[in-house]
Amino acid sequence: MNSAPIRRQRGLTLIETSIVLAVAAIVVGAVAPSFQQARERRHLEGVAAQMETDFAHTRSLAVARNQTLRVNFASASCYVVHTGGATDCRCSADGSASCSSGAEVLRVVQLDAGVPVTMQSNSRSIAFDAIKGTVTPTATVQVLARSGASIRNIVNIMGRVRNCSPAPGLPGYARC
Repeated sequence: MNSAPIRRQRGLTLIETSIVLAVAAIVVGAVAPSFQQARERRHLEGVAAQMETDFAHTRSLAVARNQTLRVNFASASCYVVHTGGATDCRCSADGSASCSSGAEVLRVVQLDAGVPVTMQSNSRSIAFDAIKGTVTPTATVQVLARSGASIRNIVNIMGRVRNCSPAPGLPGYARC
């Protein structure tokens, strides 16, 4: 009689591995849409916050330089902070800005093609007056996500920004 001990095989069978992979695929499939929504919301909030910061900085810079500065909304994915007239600067396709009439570009914000948000402004150009510290005209700039969610940056005559979200509103933002 053969007295060699029977060795048990250790490891996973093909069926066990397939079951684990199927469960993992189901979990990933359930999590992916909420991850995309969270990513889109972070982009939306990030662009709105950057724009709010740029408005405050432009107002401060106008007073510091004792010079009227402008923010031009050149497209749904670009805006330019500059000196000069309302139509002196525009965004270029490569993400830079070009100006005429001796205007100076101070900042260009170009959203990458992969960013799932766009911008809409009810005013093509906003002027920040150095002497009065005011904004002409007042404006509402809406940052829109592909899902339809949006944040509005409302710039008042004093250059201060108030954020809100139209219905259906985003949590953490007042309704517009």
